[in-house]
Amino acid sequence: MALLDHLGISVLDIEHARRQFHPVLTALGYSLGVEAPNGISWDNGSETEIIIFGIRDDAEAAPHRHGEVGWQHLAFAVGSREEVDRVHGIAVEAGWTIVREPKIYTRFNDRYYASFVEDESGIRIEFMHNPPRDAT
Repeated sequence: MALLDHLGISVLDIEHARRQFHPVLTALGYSLGVEAPNGISWDNGSETEIIIFGIRDDAEAAPHRHGEVGWQHLAFAVGSREEVDRVHGIAVEAGWTIVREPKIYTRFNDRYYASFVEDESGIRIEFMHNPPRDAT
């Protein structure tokens, strides 16, 4: 089975994005990897690497709009509802905009607890906890 090796995300302002992504990714267990003028990466051991890139000079400097073609959101599974709340709080402290506060999403199931935040580039991430049915 193929696993996601890395995810590259283009952002409007790489330094602003660093200030928003770094606290969230380190709270999720990632470590700062390579820092270059055109990109910054965070590693999670031998697992998925996340890289942010500044947009190209000739790119339209407009944030992504949720629901249009392309990026939808990236969900990070965490170990508990308390961890969803903790990482959500770190994201808000780092300047992410709240899209949806932490809560149960019964449209998925009665155990699915999640929150959603978005940065100035329109990048939306979710923090979620969905324990197996027999674990509740």
